[in-house]
This record gives sequence, C-alpha cells and structure tokens, in this order.
Amino acid sequence: MRILSGIQPSGALHLGNYFAMMKRMIEYQENHTLFCFIVNYHALTSVFDAPLLRQQTFDAACDFLALGIDPQKSIFWVQSDVPEVTEMTWLLANVTPMGLLQRAHSYKDKLAKGIAANHGLFAYPVLMAADILLYGAERIPVGKDQKQHVEIARDIAIAFNQTYGETFVIPEPEIPKEVAVIPGLDGQKMSKSYGNTIDIFSPMEELRKRVMSIVTDATPVNEAKNPDKCNLFAIYSLFLDKAGRKALRDRYLTPGLKYSDVKKELVQVIWDYFEPYRAKREQLGKDRKHVLNIMKEGAEKARAIAMPFLDKARRNVGLNYY
Repeated sequence: MRILSGIQPSGALHLGNYFAMMKRMIEYQENHTLFCFIVNYHALTSVFDAPLLRQQTFDAACDFLALGIDPQKSIFWVQSDVPEVTEMTWLLANVTPMGLLQRAHSYKDKLAKGIAANHGLFAYPVLMAADILLYGAERIPVGKDQKQHVEIARDIAIAFNQTYGETFVIPEPEIPKEVAVIPGLDGQKMSKSYGNTIDIFSPMEELRKRVMSIVTDATPVNEAKNPDKCNLFAIYSLFLDKAGRKALRDRYLTPGLKYSDVKKELVQVIWDYFEPYRAKREQLGKDRKHVLNIMKEGAEKARAIAMPFLDKARRNVGLNYY
C-alpha cells in the first residue's frame, strides 16, 4: 500500500507533529511504500523570509532523519524538488469548484484569525491534492483537522476522472482515534500558530518551563480529578501503553494527586523518550552536504514515480498533442 504524508517546515517540531504524523510514518516504512516529504511550497503561505524558509526546511529534514525516517526504506524528499507538482496543481485547479474551496475549514479559520486572504491560502487544498494524486497514494494519515483536505482531494480526483477518464487513485484518510487531535498547553490543538507547543528537541530548561505551564483545572488536591477533561492527562497518555494509561487514570480518580507532581514526571518522560535521537540530530545538523544528498536522491525517486501520473493526466486533458 502507498502511504503518503508531509509536514510544513514552519518551525521546531513538536509533540503534535510527532504523534499525529511522524511516529506513524516511521512505523509504516517497515511494511508499506512510504512517501514522506517536507512541504515547503505550502509553507510559502505563512513564511515570507527566504533565509528562514531555507533553514527551516533543512532543519525539518534533519529532524525526520534523526527520529527514524530511513531513506533506504522510504521515499523522502522536499516538495519543491519535484516541480511537477505545480503543473499537476494547475491541471486539477480546472476541475475544482470555487464552492469546494470556499467551504474549507482551514481557510475560514485562518481568515477568522486575521490572516490576510491570498490565492495561495485559498488554493492550498488543490496543491495538497496534487501532492497526493501525483504519487498514486492510497492512504493518507492525517490529524482530525486535516481530514477535510483529504476529502477535497478525493472530490477533485473523482471530478477529474469523470471529466477525462480514469487517471487517479482515490485516496482514503486515516485518523487513529487516540491521536486524532493532540492538545497543546492550553487545550487547543497543539500548533505553532497558537504558541502552545512542546518542542521535541528543546533544552531541558525550556522543556520544563513548557510542561509546567500546561493548563489544568482548579480541583483541590483532596478531590478526585477528571482525566477525560485534562490536557495534562491527554499529553502524558501519548507516552503510555494501555496499562500505563489505566494506571494514570486510577491515580487521577484517587484523591491526593497533585498536578505539579504529574507535570514533573512528564518532563522526565519526554526527555527520556527523545534522548536516543538527540546525538544523531546534532550530528546531522553539522553535515549539511550529507543531508542535502539524501534529499536529492529522494527527489529523484519521487520524480520517477510522479512523471507517469503527470504524463497520463497531460495526455487525458489533451496537452500531449503530438
């Protein structure tokens, strides 16, 4: 099965990135054909600093490689190194109804937050559809908030197939219930745009500061706590197996638990969990040539798979006239 997912290079990777997408990608590469890429074209809708975008793209590549993406077991590349995706976007744009894009939750949410409207922001789902359809991806692991974008990609693929004949694979979203939405420090979705993240490779003092600022309720120590409405419990649970989550739940339901104690535990749990990856991340950050060679080779693999899909789409719409 072809599995595809990508991440924007818009800052330091955080727990939401890791548990909603990266961890699953690393697991999928063992038994599936994995397409994993850094979506720097998408980042252009929010990053307007060229040197910053270049650095963040490189940093994201280092983070993925340090955390376990294996370029020998997966196809790992930077989006802009496969320029065919922009032509595919144009082909798809011509079968994409305006109303479909106007209904996109992400677009409306960004406008509501005061972000200036532009064509890139509005057409974001078409580029995402091109990312998916260009590689014949069958399964798209996403968070709950991204499900609609995969549904839009499906609608666009179906419209294209109906207009020009069978061309694209119709993708399916995959949203495991336990990681559908990763909460941030304040209970909203963990996101850099909300400033509520816990970064994977942050120094210990910064990690401690962020974890200790997780918002909890005012339930007294001598009363039982509700784990189902607690951001702290939700974040801690990401690191626990079924038995561990039950044990933590039992502690919550037993009077006497202090949120501060649980936060101190969580700091150490997060630090220990990512400890094996820190040295590799530091090493990769110092070997730019090696990382860039990996991304170049990944792009060549991706282009070899993309071209037949693009050629078929071009032929079906009539662009290959000779």
